[in-house]
Amino acid sequence: MKVAILQFPGTNCEYDTQHAFETLGAETEIVWHKSSALPEDTDLLVVAGGFSYGDYLRSGAIAKFSPVMKAVSAYAHKGGKVLGICNGFQVLTEVGLLPGALKRNDGLHFISKHHHLKVANNTNVFLKKLNKDAVVNIPIAHHDGNYFIDDAGLQALEENEQILLRYTDADGKIQNPNGSVDAIAGVCNKEKNVFGLMPHPERAMEALLGSDDGVAMLKGFLES
Repeated sequence: MKVAILQFPGTNCEYDTQHAFETLGAETEIVWHKSSALPEDTDLLVVAGGFSYGDYLRSGAIAKFSPVMKAVSAYAHKGGKVLGICNGFQVLTEVGLLPGALKRNDGLHFISKHHHLKVANNTNVFLKKLNKDAVVNIPIAHHDGNYFIDDAGLQALEENEQILLRYTDADGKIQNPNGSVDAIAGVCNKEKNVFGLMPHPERAMEALLGSDDGVAMLKGFLES
């Protein structure tokens, strides 16, 4: 499997993401934001985390104008699988490939810690190796992770099983660290080929470092 990983000025998780997928046996290639095309053999495109363009104006707001984003949009609209992690999630909402928006955390503080998540829906390639309502422990690290969508949009997400993950405690009870609507930590598009989440599964690959729950999440793509 070939995984292409986008890199913007300010991206800081591309090499963590590369390590995670190569650990799982995938071939990877890092793609600079000024590229006009993606590798032709791309099976999965990952928009990695970090602070593209220093989060100026708004997280992801400048990155959406990078030359590579035209190729990203075309790839997604043709059914290609796309995963946005943290800042990548923000970029995908800014460019309109995912519904909703990410705004400043409640309390206005940067949050960096492990946090539990409950699987809301597993009828997708990303989470198919996890059971519905399973609880995983995945690091979060964000300042603008407060997911917002209006009531009509939230209803559509529910009806189409587009909500991927919710923030919880270890027992699966809602514990919302940033104010996200309905404690949402990740969503997908209606077609279920574009995915976004604020937590970092690429940082949860080794139990020695606190959790290996990210392995089952990312493996779904390799076995799709």
